[in-house]
Amino acid sequence: MSTDPERRRFLGVLAATAAFSVSLPFIVRGTRPAVAAEAPPPATGDVTLDCFAPDKKPLGPCTEPRVVMTDDQWRAKLDKRSYYVTRHEGTEPPYSGPGWNRHDNGIYRCIGCDTALFDSATKFDSGTGWPSFWQPISKRNVVQTDDRSLAIEDRTAVSCARCGSHLGHVFDDGPDPTGLRYCMNAVAMHFVPVPGVHITLS
Repeated sequence: MSTDPERRRFLGVLAATAAFSVSLPFIVRGTRPAVAAEAPPPATGDVTLDCFAPDKKPLGPCTEPRVVMTDDQWRAKLDKRSYYVTRHEGTEPPYSGPGWNRHDNGIYRCIGCDTALFDSATKFDSGTGWPSFWQPISKRNVVQTDDRSLAIEDRTAVSCARCGSHLGHVFDDGPDPTGLRYCMNAVAMHFVPVPGVHITLS
């Protein structure tokens, strides 16, 4: 029995439309710019860090409660620049952060929870206008995550392991011995000098 040509044409168009509808989400997904995934809410409970004495002497692993606060609480605790950078992954203008060019002996600690982040002995002049270090004081004390917020490049974001404050990014164009450049925001940290050491800026 023969099939009506108009009926065959209708069925063909219907099948093609159905196939296109199924594949459309994959086509769109592959062509539109990637959108950064929303950060998960901070975990509660305790976190294991490496603690340090005021003279930078390692005290070994220590267990501390995670610092979890509401947005309003963070806004009340931090000044506007620190709040913007640490809680909303902002970036301070280069050469503007307090003590970005400091060269004293001491520890850089998180502005949000006082966790030790960087030893001044690993700081170097990167020429970028942001405090730069070739390694953190302890891998336990920072968290590194993929940052795909810029479509032109993939970056690795660095945050505090205890309170989740955004600190900056790490790049692979640093000096020896690691070849890394931890490019931090000065307003995300506060500097604690070794006792008895006079602070100087240059």
